[in-house]
Amino acid sequence: MNQAYVPSIERPVFELDLDTRATFIARTYGHLFGAIAFFTTIEIALFKLGFAEQIFQAVAGNWLIAFGGFMIFSWLASRTAMNARSMPAQYLALGGFVLLEAIIFVPLLYVADSIAPGAISSAAIVTLGGFAGLTFIAFWTRKDFSFLGGVLRFAFFAALLAIVAGMICGFQLGTWFSVGMVVLAGAAILYDTSNIMHHYPEDRYVAASLGLFSSVALMFWYVLQLFMASRD
Repeated sequence: MNQAYVPSIERPVFELDLDTRATFIARTYGHLFGAIAFFTTIEIALFKLGFAEQIFQAVAGNWLIAFGGFMIFSWLASRTAMNARSMPAQYLALGGFVLLEAIIFVPLLYVADSIAPGAISSAAIVTLGGFAGLTFIAFWTRKDFSFLGGVLRFAFFAALLAIVAGMICGFQLGTWFSVGMVVLAGAAILYDTSNIMHHYPEDRYVAASLGLFSSVALMFWYVLQLFMASRD
């Protein structure tokens, strides 16, 4: 028994009683679906008020910059999810991140709505289905997927380098890059779900939902690109 003492507020929820674990998981997923609803509301408002076209025109021709921004914000979200402690900081991080993601998504959604009607809803269904399946696997196996952390960091860094290289050299990353990113997003969902089950303290359910939202958004981003590519 060489385990160091951990204050009760920092004890992983996995070590606590069943009711506490159930409450933590319910709060985490409640905040996740709240974040998805907030994201959807922002997107609808931006399109209804006519801001979507303005945002699209502002980044037209700079798609890879938008991709890179999405990757960076996703990485920052994961860092925030693991490190934020106070409840106000967690809510500020979650709300701010959802708002930024909604703005970054606008150009992609604008193009998808123009050239591939129905692709957005189809991508949303596939993403939610993939998320549900991966969540079931994580909870059914109860496996600790924390070993994926190093692999994910390396993969995200490599993907960011590929995006930067594409920006500098002017080449398209292509369909296979999107396929690879969907797989990577799936691994991130397993990793985040595992952290929710095994590593988060009970007072960080908002931060936990932030990390999970980041991974779901990443999957939706690249699933939507695949649907768009199939309509070309």
